[in-house]
Amino acid sequence: MARIAVIGAGMGAMAAAARLAVAGHQVAVYERGSGHGGALGRFERDGFAFDTGPGLLHLPAVYRDLFIKTGKEPLEQCVELSQVDPSARHVFPDGTDLLLPNASRAGVLGALDGAFGAGSGERWSDLINRARDAWDATRRPLLEEPLRDDWPALRRDPFPVPARRGLFRRGPRRPATLADVGARELRDPRLVALLESHALAHGLDPRTAPAGATVLPYLEQTFGSWYVRGGMRALADAVYRRCRARRVEFSFGAEVTGIVLRDGRVAGLTLAGAGAGAPEVAADAVVAGCPPAALPALLGGVSPWHDGDVRPSAAGSAAGSPGRLTVFLALSGARPAGAAHRTVVHTDDRDAELDAVFGGRSGPAAPYRRPTVTVLRPDDPATRPDAEHEAVTLTATVAAHGPVDWSDPAVAESAADHLVAAAGAAVPGLAGRVLWREVRTPLDTAADTGAAGGAVPPPALAGADGGLLRPANLTRVPGLYLAGGWAHPGGGLPHAGMSGALVAGLIVEGADWRGSQ
Repeated sequence: MARIAVIGAGMGAMAAAARLAVAGHQVAVYERGSGHGGALGRFERDGFAFDTGPGLLHLPAVYRDLFIKTGKEPLEQCVELSQVDPSARHVFPDGTDLLLPNASRAGVLGALDGAFGAGSGERWSDLINRARDAWDATRRPLLEEPLRDDWPALRRDPFPVPARRGLFRRGPRRPATLADVGARELRDPRLVALLESHALAHGLDPRTAPAGATVLPYLEQTFGSWYVRGGMRALADAVYRRCRARRVEFSFGAEVTGIVLRDGRVAGLTLAGAGAGAPEVAADAVVAGCPPAALPALLGGVSPWHDGDVRPSAAGSAAGSPGRLTVFLALSGARPAGAAHRTVVHTDDRDAELDAVFGGRSGPAAPYRRPTVTVLRPDDPATRPDAEHEAVTLTATVAAHGPVDWSDPAVAESAADHLVAAAGAAVPGLAGRVLWREVRTPLDTAADTGAAGGAVPPPALAGADGGLLRPANLTRVPGLYLAGGWAHPGGGLPHAGMSGALVAGLIVEGADWRGSQ
């Protein structure tokens, strides 16, 4: 039995902790904050409740596997999962209103033909079919296997491009970006906006994201969108309870200030406030659930990477990734029957929004006045004081703190005004129903997760010359492992859960372990 210290109580870190405890190890988690869950927090006021992180779950199989492997009670006995149907409503600037069914290829095809005209569904379906090929080609190395020394093979974009037709046709040519794919193959600007909105929602610029980012709408359309009754925070609570049931120890308000090395390998941790000469926390292995960019400082200047490894700077460090602006709305009046759980209100100027988030010629200076806004309206009594009120969450992808000064209350409130105004297209009479609102900026995300500037990591993707890969779970320092959204396989709830599975496999089975079967 090994002593394993885990830095942070985020979802990836807790997933690793539960699996390692079941394997017979003594596991202790040290979290600098006051609670568990990382980005999966909860805000409550006056009987209203809101998730501070993701509002929906995709690929629930990741957490089903976690609960099967760590106890007798399956996931569905620990939380109430329900499919969201329709999966999403999309409102476009020209007034087009699209309802997409959940996990139904034929249903999506019919909905697109009905909203955009005959042939739209077929064009979308052709694209998603080739996205499936990209997913099949990279699923294991990007989600189910540790990142290995042969990772440069993932620099290539796996998205298959058909050969050109015509008398002077050439061989297959790989497109540069997701935007290239949309413009050439979808043509209709509303279909293009639908495709690109999936990238933007994950913090990716479609102008630079590889064509293989088409796997994002493929995954949602194929595996569906799920909601946890009581809010997504209930999933974090369930994982925490599973950890405690497996005798994982938690210390909150415990900030890790150093990782102790002896003879070149991990020997333990030091904590803030321990005082000079205080005993160290001994450990045979350390699982770091913090952003990997913080590791050299914790290691006293020692780098956990060798030349040729994927590093935080090459993987899209926090400074280079966008954040989230979130507005919680407490509304008077009942939620209308049949209201969509999720509505995406699309921007009226795609280039202006992308420049504001990712940088244009002059760089981002302020949030865009009319961003793409996701409106979440769960039909869940646990989120509201009674049936005559409604809790609504608005989110938009924005630049992280730095390019935009989110510490300025005027900037945050103005940006929130823009979100509320845009969301009026999804919730008629919205402004007149607001009792109060709470605004959360990337600075709040930074406080919850420790990510610089409040950046939110996207999932790892092949292509883009490896620029969207994350540092490997197994570091070059013996006994030091990485979990969480800033490590392989990247951000998002499913990917965080898989990072915990990969770390546990490497510790239990050894460095030569090739991944889940």
